Amino acid sequence: MRAARALAIALACTSTPVFAQSFYVETGRIVDVASGQMLSGQCVTIEADRISAVAPCGPTPTGAQRVDWSAFTVLPGLIDLHTHLADTGQSADLALPLKTSPAGTALIGAYHAKVTLEEGFTTVRDVGTYRGLTDVALKNAINAGHVPGPRMFVAGAYITIPKGGGELNGVIPNEQLPADMRLGVASTPEEARTKTEFLIQNGADFIKTIATGAVLAIGTEPGEPEMTEAQLRAVVETAKAKGIFVTAHAHGAIGIKNAIRAGVRSVEHASLIDDEALAMAKKAGTWLVMDIYNGDYINDIGTKEGWPEEYLRKNRETTDVQRAGFAKAVKMGVKIAYGTDSGVYPHGLNGRQFAYMVRYGMTPMQAIQSATIRAAELLGKEDILGSIAVGRYADLVAVKGDPLTDIRLLENVAHVMKDGALVR
Repeated sequence: MRAARALAIALACTSTPVFAQSFYVETGRIVDVASGQMLSGQCVTIEADRISAVAPCGPTPTGAQRVDWSAFTVLPGLIDLHTHLADTGQSADLALPLKTSPAGTALIGAYHAKVTLEEGFTTVRDVGTYRGLTDVALKNAINAGHVPGPRMFVAGAYITIPKGGGELNGVIPNEQLPADMRLGVASTPEEARTKTEFLIQNGADFIKTIATGAVLAIGTEPGEPEMTEAQLRAVVETAKAKGIFVTAHAHGAIGIKNAIRAGVRSVEHASLIDDEALAMAKKAGTWLVMDIYNGDYINDIGTKEGWPEEYLRKNRETTDVQRAGFAKAVKMGVKIAYGTDSGVYPHGLNGRQFAYMVRYGMTPMQAIQSATIRAAELLGKEDILGSIAVGRYADLVAVKGDPLTDIRLLENVAHVMKDGALVR
């Protein structure tokens, strides 16, 4: 925490915030994610950080700067609900998170935040870091205007069992890891409650639980349950009392069902979900956040770079079945929101998943909605995020062409605005 405070002071001394002003944005077309329609000839009036009007174009309002995006299709700022900005990123070096100090991790996170924002993702839900609370420090630095980055909702640390999928396993004995790398380790429901309270008190916006083993964690298996239903419920009850949502990392069907019964808001990965768990998710209104792009990246780059064979084996065992489960979820009408597990692949490539979501059953509009209005609904922020409408934050992206015809256009956005300030 002292290192994080020192970092914030250093950033404050070297960075200048970019303040918003009034804009009148002339669009070629707008993707209206609320109605599922494409609108033409519309202008967006922006005052400070909010949208104050969306209407047919006319004269530029007094005091506003006209922005000519008439050659572009304009969408709401994109939202990725499964990122790891405040971390070192995946590599063949298992010890890299341990070798990197908390301050160093936060500085790396600042770079990740910048490239993510520049690629059109104006909001992220950062779902955990090995160096506990560095995500809180990064969020605070962005909110203060000290570093550029997306609006962040952060978990603070993973709530995980000892040697579970949220631990840095296979480097040194876990008991010898620094305290900030074990802030969420809990063996009992009582410990899980205590850890949850601690993270919320220290700036977590939601809680991330580890309900099963992980693909990218030594000594754990994705299909095996880890946190019990009682532990998960203890976290959910504690967080709910504070008005906080809980998500669960869960690959295996048993762990997914435990998490749904415990009352989590969303399930991450859901790689080995079965028909019963899909039906439970639909009935309970539980969101699925399925990272169906990065399996190809892990198989390709992980093999070339010599990632642990255990990682590669588990990735092979989960990639295709996860995509089949995603296709089933789409057909069943289960709630799905956009999340990519950025950090497994290089940050800034978040848009690559859109094409995969379309390939496995979504329409282009549904894929766009999953990363805008649906993602905002999962966050409980649909009144301020996720659409181009009066009262929402002025988060906009522009692409050349029609993403409803070619969804891959979202991999290379031309312009970005966040909070009424031009980013690119």
